[in-house]
Amino acid sequence: MSKFTKSDCLEDLRRRILSTELEPGLDLDEAGLSRHYEMSRTPLREVLQRLQGEGFVVMSENRGAKVASMDISVLRTFFQTAPMIYANIARLACENRTGQQLDTLKDTQTRFAKATQSSDGAEAALANHRFHAIIGEMAHNTYLLASLARLQIDHTRMSQTFYRPAAPSETMLVLKAIEQHDAMIAAIEAREGALAIDLTLQHWDLSRDRMERFVRPDPLPVDVISLKDRTHAI
Repeated sequence: MSKFTKSDCLEDLRRRILSTELEPGLDLDEAGLSRHYEMSRTPLREVLQRLQGEGFVVMSENRGAKVASMDISVLRTFFQTAPMIYANIARLACENRTGQQLDTLKDTQTRFAKATQSSDGAEAALANHRFHAIIGEMAHNTYLLASLARLQIDHTRMSQTFYRPAAPSETMLVLKAIEQHDAMIAAIEAREGALAIDLTLQHWDLSRDRMERFVRPDPLPVDVISLKDRTHAI
């Protein structure tokens, strides 16, 4: 096993949390993480404290660290807030983006398209995360960028469902997402703020229902007839 630096460990734990390899609410085994990353407990705790500051984990004195959960109150706020944050960032990105940022966004879009076409759900979600993070950087607004960074942790975790289509109709939605990204890039490049907002809200609507399925899965199958017969038997 190769030696991890604190930076390597930080980046890898972010990736594992965003991809839900480390599930929401999971208690983190610090001793196990220390062995995995070949790192003593002190620098590992520094990494975990950094992740806590970013919203990836929650730490308590008596119970250690755990992956940030996504309870009902958090998700309710998420679905209320996300479109507002994304729309305002899109508008500001049109006004403040640089040519270098635009090139980086296009490169990230290429990686995103390749990941979706190869059916790599985790990689597609991470590339989508980076795509929207770059747009956030284009906005050059400290307050919105901080909100976006926290918002994206939950968005990326929930979007794992969206990027693992289970039917042809769902695959078409993923292809539509690629097209929308391209249109958003064109709007930002042309500094068309109103269009960028409209496209961003369409993009949000595209994946919203699938993300809701992350927290509202289909019910388990129930043998209704069997239950009815059992009731009569009583």
